[in-house]
Amino acid sequence: MPIVTLTTDFGEKDHYVGAVKGAIYSELENVRIVDISHSISPFHSTEAAYIVQNAYRSFPKGSIHIIGIDSELNPENKHIALLLDGHYFICANNGIISMLTSEINPEKIVEINIHDRVESNFPVLDVFVKVACHLARGGTLEVIGKTIHEIKELTGLKPVVNTEGNQLMGNVIYIDNYGNVVCNITKALFEKVGKGRDFKITARTATFSKIYTHYSDSINFDLPADRREEDGKKLAIWNSSNYLELAVYKSNPRTVGSAATLFGLEYWDTVTINFSK
Repeated sequence: MPIVTLTTDFGEKDHYVGAVKGAIYSELENVRIVDISHSISPFHSTEAAYIVQNAYRSFPKGSIHIIGIDSELNPENKHIALLLDGHYFICANNGIISMLTSEINPEKIVEINIHDRVESNFPVLDVFVKVACHLARGGTLEVIGKTIHEIKELTGLKPVVNTEGNQLMGNVIYIDNYGNVVCNITKALFEKVGKGRDFKITARTATFSKIYTHYSDSINFDLPADRREEDGKKLAIWNSSNYLELAVYKSNPRTVGSAATLFGLEYWDTVTINFSK
């Protein structure tokens, strides 16, 4: 049974998600539809890219991923479909897929050209669904588009290393449901640049000199419970995707606060790591 995933900024209030699912089922009764997220911030390509990058690997090869973010067709925002890492992706060519292609080369990319055969002012419903169902039936990419070799890239996705090699500058690319802040600095890049040196992480007023593997690693469980620093403790961690995350232990934005609120961090804010010389 083919799997089609949906990632959009449609939210849950409106009819859009239901309409897309209904259109898929109208064409393919024997299909499984999985919601990755419909709570992407409106038009936030970087947020969507981070979520898709970290979700798609859990699905079996051959899965088809529809990404409905900023998908209105115009001369500067064409539609593409690609095969990458054994998975199909359907989205606008607005840079949203460049986080994936920065790590893995696509096996094939096409610019979708079936628009003259589909009357549409809702591309995800009309165009993306048609392409997804075509692929789910075993169809090829060449039938629905012309081969291209380059796609647009999101700017600011890559951290910067200074010429002396002792400073790494990244940005906030995602804030999760707990208010934890994810940076575009990976563990692999950190280790490559840092080479085991001592370091200091600075993000506005917050500073860190240690990066944990698990949230609870920051707690001294040898102390009695009433003497431990727990709720509100700030920490840096390599998250499950091996990205640098600035967090607050057991954070709750409505009670103890979150990393985003307590550190005053927002999307694209700078996170700097200085290494000892």
